[in-house]
Order: sequence, then structure tokens, then C-alpha cells
Amino acid sequence: MATGGGDAQLFEDNFTIYERDQSKYDRVARITASTEDNLTQMTLDVNIELFPVAIGDHLTVVLATSLSLDGTRDAVSDGKGWRDVKGESSLADLYDYVCHGKIYKFEDGADGQTLKAYISYGGLLMMLEGPSKKLLPLRVENTYLLIKK
Repeated sequence: MATGGGDAQLFEDNFTIYERDQSKYDRVARITASTEDNLTQMTLDVNIELFPVAIGDHLTVVLATSLSLDGTRDAVSDGKGWRDVKGESSLADLYDYVCHGKIYKFEDGADGQTLKAYISYGGLLMMLEGPSKKLLPLRVENTYLLIKK
């Protein structure tokens, strides 16, 4: 289900939350979710004041290198924050929760067919584990996380 973004879109899938832990922080919950086929797992720290989530919620998750609808321009690389681009439509308008972060680590799975990608969104961490073919496009430095229910 592509929503625009051209070649800027690195990853998209639908997840169902099956675990939620808020024991460490008041406003952050660590969620664990998987795709319907259980091939891809996600662990993500979410600011629940901005984006309340619960076990059983279905999420569409997209990772992209740009918020530009045509995939050509990235405001952060232009020296602006993604919220500073006024009057222009962007992928952020289509989603409920948006973060910008850095992919800082990759690990090969034990079976050689899977990959783990680790991403930090200003200290809120994400780990995606799934088929190498699906996660290989994430071998970039920076990415936007876009989520909607």
C-alpha cells in the first residue's frame, strides 16, 4: 500500500502490537509488534502522550529518507527541521506519529537469512528484525519513521 514518496520509501508494513511495557518511563512505552505473517518483528519506544498505543492495535509503519511526496527533497538535509516546511504537503501529513533518526547498527541473523536494524530517534529506540531482502534497503544513515493506526 504505497502512499507516495517514490524511491524515498525504504520500508512499509503493517504490525500488530502484542506487548507494551511502560515500567521505565512515564511518557514512553516500549512496544513489541509483528507483521501478520510473523516474519518481521519490531520493538519501538513510543511517546505515548503524543501517540497512545495499546496491545492489539494495528499500525502501518513506514521508513523513508524524505518526507517530500515526490521523494526528492529532505528538509533536514537542507538545514531545516521537518516541521519548518510550512505550506507544503508532505508524507508527515498522512501519518499520526513522525520521528527523524539515525540507523546506527545492523546485525545478521543466526540463520543468515534475517537482518536486525537498530535505529535511534532522539533516544527513542527501534529494532526491526526480518528477512534480509525486506530490510536491506535500510542501509542508509538517516530515516524518518511514520506510523498511523
